Amino acid sequence: MKPLHVCSLFAAVCPIAVCSTTVSAESYVIGVEKLAFAPHYSIDAQGQYQGFARDLFDLFAQKSGVELSYKVLPVEQLLPALLNGQVDLKYPDSDTWAQTQKAGKALIYSQGVVDYVDGVLVAPQRLGQPIEQVKRLAMVNGWTPWGYQEQIDGGQIELTYSDDLRQMIRQALKKDTDGAYFNVVVATHYLDNIRARPGALVFDPTLPHNRGSFKLSTLKHTALMQRFDRFLVEQKSEIAALKSQYKVEANLDPERIGLEQWKLDFLERKKLKEAQSQ
Repeated sequence: MKPLHVCSLFAAVCPIAVCSTTVSAESYVIGVEKLAFAPHYSIDAQGQYQGFARDLFDLFAQKSGVELSYKVLPVEQLLPALLNGQVDLKYPDSDTWAQTQKAGKALIYSQGVVDYVDGVLVAPQRLGQPIEQVKRLAMVNGWTPWGYQEQIDGGQIELTYSDDLRQMIRQALKKDTDGAYFNVVVATHYLDNIRARPGALVFDPTLPHNRGSFKLSTLKHTALMQRFDRFLVEQKSEIAALKSQYKVEANLDPERIGLEQWKLDFLERKKLKEAQSQ
């Protein structure tokens, strides 16, 4: 935080110098991931942070009167940057992530900002397969396949790593693996909107998957975190509108998660028609 102080000297009128801190603009740096993770966040061609998270934090800055800037860093550099003071805050984060690196550090976390599901996407014909039939699992470097460690340790499942989502999806579509483990909303967004292959891979909710929430974290700005938590409550309706706009929590219930957009639209029309007929 960088406070700005205004000092006025009225020597001609009064022999006492008066120093005032009536103007105090707080500025903070949020460390964010250099990662294509739309619709949650991504980096544009000019290196600018964009997406749901950017709009959310800009809204917080507007409502709270603070100045926020974004320091884009490779994922593996982000936590060290927070721990050594290069950034004031880190997003996304979770108290369940990188626990070894965080040992002995009293990190402070916000309430959950947005919910997510990480799981395995498979070719439609493999939907519902038992875990015993998963022999090779595509992964992005740095990710942890929650729920599969026992099978990995036992040699039942072999992990094949890619540098990013694009490479991992390509590998999965070539059927070099039995599935791809990733954030379901992000992978589905990529298939629907970027790769233009909606439905080529679908989330299998019968296989182990992990639900959680992205949070904001800090080492020392407790008061700011309390203000951010209040913002999440007080601006709930505006935040819900942003979530709806970006579809970051779209259809996280087991019956709908990972469905292609045309199927989701059909279900919404069907639901509306049923409501109107009652």
